[in-house]
Amino acid sequence: MDFQVVVLAGGTSKNLIPLVSKEVPKALLPVANRPVLSYVLEHLEQSNLKDLIVVVEGQEAAALVGNWISGAYVDRLHVEVAAVPEDVGTAGSLRAIAHHLTAKDIMVVSGDLVSDVPPGAVAAAHRRHDAVVTAMLSSAPVSGPSESGSSTGKDKTKKPGRYNIIGLDPTRQFLLYIATGAEVEKDIRIQKSILRAVGQMEIRADLMDAHLYAFKRSVLQEVLDQKDTFHSLKQDVLPYLVRSQLKSEVLLNGAPQAEENGNQKVNSQSNQVTLSGILANASTPSFHQLSGLGTNGSTRRTHKCCVYIADNSKYCLRLNSIQAFSDINRDVIGEASRLSGYSFSPQNNIIHPSAELGLKTTVGPHCMLGEGSQMGDKCSVKRSVIGRHCRIGSNVKVANSVIMNHVTIGDGCSIQGSVICSNVQLQERVNLKDCQVGAGFVVTAGSDCKGEALAKKEK
Repeated sequence: MDFQVVVLAGGTSKNLIPLVSKEVPKALLPVANRPVLSYVLEHLEQSNLKDLIVVVEGQEAAALVGNWISGAYVDRLHVEVAAVPEDVGTAGSLRAIAHHLTAKDIMVVSGDLVSDVPPGAVAAAHRRHDAVVTAMLSSAPVSGPSESGSSTGKDKTKKPGRYNIIGLDPTRQFLLYIATGAEVEKDIRIQKSILRAVGQMEIRADLMDAHLYAFKRSVLQEVLDQKDTFHSLKQDVLPYLVRSQLKSEVLLNGAPQAEENGNQKVNSQSNQVTLSGILANASTPSFHQLSGLGTNGSTRRTHKCCVYIADNSKYCLRLNSIQAFSDINRDVIGEASRLSGYSFSPQNNIIHPSAELGLKTTVGPHCMLGEGSQMGDKCSVKRSVIGRHCRIGSNVKVANSVIMNHVTIGDGCSIQGSVICSNVQLQERVNLKDCQVGAGFVVTAGSDCKGEALAKKEK
């Protein structure tokens, strides 16, 4: 498809602490005992996109990710791993590698995207419309957007989700308006007068930006060069392109063009009137079919922002919160097992041939037990992933949890709705509910923890 593909793999994401660490950057967090980045790389490989730049924040994280890729994908993919400074954001990451980008079109994929939506469909829509950007949208997860950062089931009902407000044209091919969740919670207000003026624009709050974009490289690089304060593709670059698209259309009707400023909010009365005019004109049937000529006959530069809306039958979720980490692990060994790449047993689970089970120990459907792990007698595992080389005592109950590699669990422990990182030791009779335990931590015998994050202090 002659698209250059950039995978933004992040670094040690703050909202995934204590799951991430210097030893385990975000890209290597396990989903069904495979690094989350493997789902992205193999999905691209299946689409015959094998020439990739993987961007990682931080030199140490980039070295770990690079070592893993060179071992796992030798002779399969051509991957260049580029280290960028931490906290530069998605726009800053692309700015840092701009000199590597040479193709006419660039596909940018988040390294935490677990999906079976074909990237080729997004690329085809982008080419069909000759768009400057095409964003993939998918249905927001039922439990609410995972950006809210909630980590337990109860939180999901308490916290208001951060929804994206998205405006589409009647054909649902063009992106006319976008406000991200953070803006919606703060001070974006769409007044009734504006909504009346919009006409046929369809407002949607049930879609999420999947962080898979196709960009026209020349326009992307121009924006990154001119707007050096832009930090985020989703919150800065995409809304800017959408706003400037609409304003270029409204100029045909003689309306004034306001000066763009990256994070400026549409607050003032004059701006709201302008927005009203923009949206009214944007929603007319002739949107993007208007003449590209200015009033004096000179050629005007206009651009199109498009969307590709994933079919509801497809799976699409980002591992960008602790809640999402648990959800994706559960789904990939459950309803979305087609993404896992594993063969399931007649009991609809995955138990490695080298794993050992004690007497009267049950591993239910939608569970996974990794290589070399051992379980004692009278244990119960439900809807959980257990990693490699774990040592689990007797009378242990595990439900709706993820246990990583080399974890030791004493007799009589109960683990529910929790994430246990590698090399953790749980002593006897520990009860954990909705907890996260960071790598190498020791939980003392008899501890009873609920909704806590337990981790060693960073040195």
